[in-house]
Amino acid sequence: QVQLVESGGGLVQPGGSLRLSCAASGSIFTGSMFSFYGMGWYRQAPGKQRELVAGIRGGGITKYVDSVKGRFTISRDNAKNTVYLQMNSLKPEDTAVYYCNAGWGPSGVGNYWGQGTQVTVSS
Repeated sequence: QVQLVESGGGLVQPGGSLRLSCAASGSIFTGSMFSFYGMGWYRQAPGKQRELVAGIRGGGITKYVDSVKGRFTISRDNAKNTVYLQMNSLKPEDTAVYYCNAGWGPSGVGNYWGQGTQVTVSS
């Protein structure tokens, strides 16, 4: 089975920073297979639909939703089967549960989800 474990969420003041991590494990990621998987970070705020925040393809091409461009950076460490989301200049509207997704790519969302990590931006 596939496991995606997110960490790094929490409470932060506006203007602050957080780094989310998503560690991937399971049979589909054995050897160097993780490096071929597109990985995405999604978020869902109360009463809103889940939306893609950032994605990174196996070759390193990235995509961001307009609202986080210049503030968030997605990266990956294939040796650790881990994808990161560095979030700077956080705003209250960034408050949401953030989910890791494996298999993200040009065709859309992937099949595998983490359990989510809460990010709250508030003074």
